[in-house]
Amino acid sequence: MIRAVVLLAAVVALLQPPPAAAADGALTWTDDERALILSHGPWPPKIAPDPSNRVSGDDDAIAFGRALFESATLSRDRNASCATCHNPGLAFSDGLKRGVAIAEVDRNTPSLFNMRLNRWYGWGGKSDSLWAQSIPPFLDQRELALPPERLRDRIAADAELAAGYRRTFGREVADVAPEAAMVDVAKALAAFQETLVSPRTAFDDFRDALAANDSDGMAAYPAAAQRGLKMFIGRGQCVFCHFGPNFTNGEFGNIGLGHFMSPGRVDKGRYGGIELLRENPFNLLGDYNDDPDRTTAGFTRLVRQSQKTWGEFRVPSLRNVAHTAPYMHDGSLATLEDVVHHYSEIDENRLHQDGEKILKRLDLTDREVADMVTFLKTL
Repeated sequence: MIRAVVLLAAVVALLQPPPAAAADGALTWTDDERALILSHGPWPPKIAPDPSNRVSGDDDAIAFGRALFESATLSRDRNASCATCHNPGLAFSDGLKRGVAIAEVDRNTPSLFNMRLNRWYGWGGKSDSLWAQSIPPFLDQRELALPPERLRDRIAADAELAAGYRRTFGREVADVAPEAAMVDVAKALAAFQETLVSPRTAFDDFRDALAANDSDGMAAYPAAAQRGLKMFIGRGQCVFCHFGPNFTNGEFGNIGLGHFMSPGRVDKGRYGGIELLRENPFNLLGDYNDDPDRTTAGFTRLVRQSQKTWGEFRVPSLRNVAHTAPYMHDGSLATLEDVVHHYSEIDENRLHQDGEKILKRLDLTDREVADMVTFLKTL
């Protein structure tokens, strides 16, 4: 229902002529534009524990998860950790075109901020919970490369990590089957990652000032950012995919990027992600979901591959976007300016022709590009 209201308001806003500036030069906002802007908050959101993870929100699990996240003990050669690719100083990304731990992987490293708000995880959505998404790095030979038995034994041999496991799960890790121990570790990692909520921003201050009709507060938001925001919710149509407090619909889209990981190796995107999700023994339909009624698994039951999902990739949150370059699933766009130019000059022939066609070439002026970038930097 919320999405439908947002989309309807966006359509109405697009059909209206651009409002004139007020006498003092400040931008004015129609009722529909105000509704769209206000729908991107408030921030920070209230985050409920994850029913599929019995230690979600638990203080011991959060502390244990943090220790696991920072520990190089949990990699094959003891020289990489989760923090290697998810650097806190880079909004929990890595600044690289594609992630590198033991070796380079196929896709760009996403930020870990606000992950609890996601429905799907990974650029292709191969996981349906944050804890399930924490498992593949252990198994991938290019990342941590530590299979379940060795992972369990490494934790058992580390006094601090073994104690953290005991406090969190009430048992000795050495007494647990390797796969179950790996899932427990993933759930503790998820409990920590759920706490990674990005701080308030200049946009949030403007949004709240708009809600309160606080003209002084609104005036503190740069004029260029306001112009960029007006384009974001209007002619640019960005709000169709990047809506809500986390600036994403949480789903997938085709924006005309390449489909190759390397010469001769195709990235199927969401199409391949759905295939992996349905085969995954750790998905929410499986035995490790701590929600006995599987109420968390509704979308997993329904999702299906289709031709449309080929080459679609997850719509990322735009919060902290200025700190997570390079951009897109393959890291192919180096700067925010490159991203805006991509949408401004998009080749519509590379987009799916079935269904509604949302993206269109905008041919933005240099000032409009700069305004949009200024707005994005306030997120």
